[in-house]
Amino acid sequence: MQPKHIHIVSFDVPYPPDYGGVIDVFYKIKALQANGVKVHLHCFEYGRPRSEELEKYCVEVFYYRREMNKRFLLSSLPYIVISRKGEDLINRLLLDSYPILFEGLHSCYYLSEQRLRGRKLMVRNHNIEHDYYENLARVERRFFKKIYFKREAVKLKKFEKVLNLADPVFAISKADELELKKRYPRVGLLPAFHPNEKVVIPSGLGEFALYHGNLEVGENNEAALFLVRKVFAGSAFPLIIAGKNASPELRAAVAGEKNITLKDNIPTAEIDELILRAQVNVLPTFQATGIKLKLLAALYNGRHCVVNSQMVLQTGLESLCSAEDSAAGMKKEIERVFRIPVAKEEIEKRERILNAGFSNQASVLSLISFLP
Repeated sequence: MQPKHIHIVSFDVPYPPDYGGVIDVFYKIKALQANGVKVHLHCFEYGRPRSEELEKYCVEVFYYRREMNKRFLLSSLPYIVISRKGEDLINRLLLDSYPILFEGLHSCYYLSEQRLRGRKLMVRNHNIEHDYYENLARVERRFFKKIYFKREAVKLKKFEKVLNLADPVFAISKADELELKKRYPRVGLLPAFHPNEKVVIPSGLGEFALYHGNLEVGENNEAALFLVRKVFAGSAFPLIIAGKNASPELRAAVAGEKNITLKDNIPTAEIDELILRAQVNVLPTFQATGIKLKLLAALYNGRHCVVNSQMVLQTGLESLCSAEDSAAGMKKEIERVFRIPVAKEEIEKRERILNAGFSNQASVLSLISFLP
């Protein structure tokens, strides 16, 4: 039998897998390769270095400079889309008839390309992008950046109609699947790919509470500030905030609290170690789009997980977390679980639910079933 081939057009270089979107892309590529699929990877680069590691899992890897031209801000197309185009890319895609998976709405500039008609064209949706950008605008404090996010949200809502040409659109969460099915005829659920193969929860008690995330993203900055100012301010319980590129506002807020430590720009391996050592992973979000891969990391590898309802909305993970929406409720729940080991029954429950809904192998077999 001839091996199956697939082109993957990625919005960024997916190695190292150190933030949400590229984690999904990288572990999807790895799972495809492990199942005999030949991956032809196309990456847009704009700051992350090229990686020899990707060549272990792909038959070929191509890089394209993302054109960050300010004149694109005047285009009717979203900036995140029009800045990811290039004749080299479309010419390479036209050299064969292999199916194409576009990663995120960001990479869909050529989804409507007439020369690709008749090809199997699929899209991995990572978020409801216009909702995501509207929320980025809401939490952004810089005037011009806020205007950019608002304008981009309007453009993304209009551009999203290009998904009518995809067969199928893969939603990353149940909530996104239900939303996309209202607008597009061919939508399916493809759970997020991730690095976790089994639930590994340390025995005994942990030492602190932990929040982790890419701190330069507005929603993560907002969540971290909420924890510092509303939940842990003046608390006896230690909190570590870990991630990268913390804002001056967050740095200043942490500096005023003796029980809170900021670990900024630390390696992914160190964050993984903190998840293992924490007694409770505290993960609020104020944007219920997609699925947060940091939540999966905490559930596979961490002890207790305290969230707000938006973090687990329609994820299938509701029963594995304690959800509290108020600062007072979150503080009380953290205090309750801080001296309680994770019960054997809870670990077995996590294994059952995570293996059923978030197995990379099950997800990749589902994806492969769409390949001609």
